[in-house]
Amino acid sequence: KEKADESAITVFAKNLRQLLLGSPIGEKRVLAIDPGFRSGCKVVCLDAQGVLKHNETIFPHPPKNDIIGAIKKISSLAESHKIEAIAIGNGTASRETEAIIKKIHFKNEIQVFVVSEAGASIYSASKIARDEFPNYDVTVRGSVSIGRRLQDPLAELVKIDAKSIGVGQYQHDVDQTKLQKQLDIVVENCVNAIGVNINTASTPLLSYVSGIGPKLAENIFNYRNENGAFKSRSDIKKVPRLGGKAYEQGAAFLRIKDANNPLDDSSVHPESYKIVEKMAKDEGVSLQELIGNKAILQKIDLKKYYTESVGLPTLKDIIKELEKPGLDIRKKARVFSFNQNIKTISDIHPGQLLPGIVNNITNFGCFVDVGIKESGLIHVSNLSDSFVKDVNEHVHLHQQIIVRVLEVDVDRKRIQLKLHK
Repeated sequence: KEKADESAITVFAKNLRQLLLGSPIGEKRVLAIDPGFRSGCKVVCLDAQGVLKHNETIFPHPPKNDIIGAIKKISSLAESHKIEAIAIGNGTASRETEAIIKKIHFKNEIQVFVVSEAGASIYSASKIARDEFPNYDVTVRGSVSIGRRLQDPLAELVKIDAKSIGVGQYQHDVDQTKLQKQLDIVVENCVNAIGVNINTASTPLLSYVSGIGPKLAENIFNYRNENGAFKSRSDIKKVPRLGGKAYEQGAAFLRIKDANNPLDDSSVHPESYKIVEKMAKDEGVSLQELIGNKAILQKIDLKKYYTESVGLPTLKDIIKELEKPGLDIRKKARVFSFNQNIKTISDIHPGQLLPGIVNNITNFGCFVDVGIKESGLIHVSNLSDSFVKDVNEHVHLHQQIIVRVLEVDVDRKRIQLKLHK
């Protein structure tokens, strides 16, 4: 049992990491749709920071079938809110809604993305969502979550209990304490690898920053609301109860955009600012001219800057960060389209090549969304012609792939797939 638990926890942790480091589109204005038939499609408009600007419901599907009204409404919202991307939840009526949206001729080019809804309903009914949107119902909160997941998956997914995100296997049967501990480590590592914009981050996101935790995260959030945006990293020290130790641990992961000191938007720790300033002075350039200038940075003799507390590995890390300050290690989100002729499992036949998205990874293979209700399985033996030691070496969550259909069992609703190279 212990060994099986360990294996299941490892699978879940790997999946969660891939999910949290999913591709963001960044700070763009988004129109998000939570699709539905009878109850309509909930539409929200978010600004580039994910703030809710407008919400309403359209009814393009049966029984109302108001397609013309829906198209007009989406067109006018896209124009009035200067929308740059559209996010559609991948649940009920997703394909039908996507087909309608793709018929619209927008004045400007707008990318359309289908976004995983997994866990959105749990977030929308949670205390975090209620605190964030006390005057809106669960449907609006769910749509906001879908839009924000497109803008920044990490910032949104940290608000949801990881076990509800629906990746992995047997997560409810394993030792819950061990699982929670492992998942917390994964989330913290991801948050610290990306860094956090302290002026836009939510309390749950801030709480995973090294040295911060839930209580200090709340204090940062309240201080920001009362005093406005942080102008520099040294301002962070003014937050109540945030002592020297917490500052020392977390400062490098808390970023400030457009700060007076450009180093405040990098992973260079404030303790090392003096070293960087000395480097700039020695090279006869300003801080701004040094940052991002590979030619100057690569010829700096690091031996000149050794101290008892700062060794070569730290100096190399500083140079690496200065070459690409604040670089996001995540890939940018890419638009994806399913085969438009595939609507149900009856449309799938052996031999077809289909585009799909990996939506779960287990020890025995991976599941792929090919645009219908049922996910297909690529068994571990169909991932490669050679021996597969680890499924994650061949595919990762939300990866866009091409699959070949091997077998379809309509009665049992099972689809066997093979990864197409």
